[in-house]
Amino acid sequence: MLSVATWNINSVRLRMPIVERFLKEEAPDVLCLQEIKCQEDQFPYKAFEALGYDQIAVHGQKGYHGVATVSRVPLREFSRHDWQDNGEARHVGIELPDHQGMVVENVYVPAGGDIPDREQNVKFGQKLDFLERMTRWADKVDRPTLIVGDFNIAPLESDVWNHKQLLKVVSHTPVEVDTLQRFKDAHGWTDIGREHIHDPERYYSWWSYRSKDWKVNDRGRRLDHMWASPQLAAQSTRHWLREDARDWEKPSDHIPLITEFDI
Repeated sequence: MLSVATWNINSVRLRMPIVERFLKEEAPDVLCLQEIKCQEDQFPYKAFEALGYDQIAVHGQKGYHGVATVSRVPLREFSRHDWQDNGEARHVGIELPDHQGMVVENVYVPAGGDIPDREQNVKFGQKLDFLERMTRWADKVDRPTLIVGDFNIAPLESDVWNHKQLLKVVSHTPVEVDTLQRFKDAHGWTDIGREHIHDPERYYSWWSYRSKDWKVNDRGRRLDHMWASPQLAAQSTRHWLREDARDWEKPSDHIPLITEFDI
């Protein structure tokens, strides 16, 4: 069995105490982090090594973005795609040689700003272009692959607290959902989360810091995803999330997701 987790941690150094708690409680074999917000030489390697996660691939950037994959099983880093096409650190790919050469792609899709219009908002156009570059890449994927991370899109009506109110809000607009669907179709990805937590069941992974009481208001969105190649998806045995992590001390606004594979 192999377990893989993904979590937009929103600064790995600031939130190392809750990362340590998560690793001790869930002990996934692999953890993919997004928005680590540090350069590679600033990453807390020793803290992860002390927890048994001594296999580490980091694609960092000063102050912003950044992704890292840590593991207690052997890994090999093999790719860093610039799907933003501007040098930002938003992807790192690794393979697991002891697990049928399984590939784990860790990605942080741009948020896209506040205005869902390419002409009025450059960031929104960059987000759509990022997804189009991912789509061209996905069309050529030929290995058992798991792509995880903060996609910054909640595609289904049940992935948001109010579908009608969010139709014009970046992350749930029709153009974003359609663009993400093209990416999904390019490789025939399976949305593992929704294979195990069936639509229309409530399933959120993010709640804004702006909400005074995130649990009472429950205005969540499913922005974080774990998608797998068809054959690999068939080997997933369990998928769950740690919603309680949103309530831990100094929490991220995202929560971790975990999938277990028989591989």
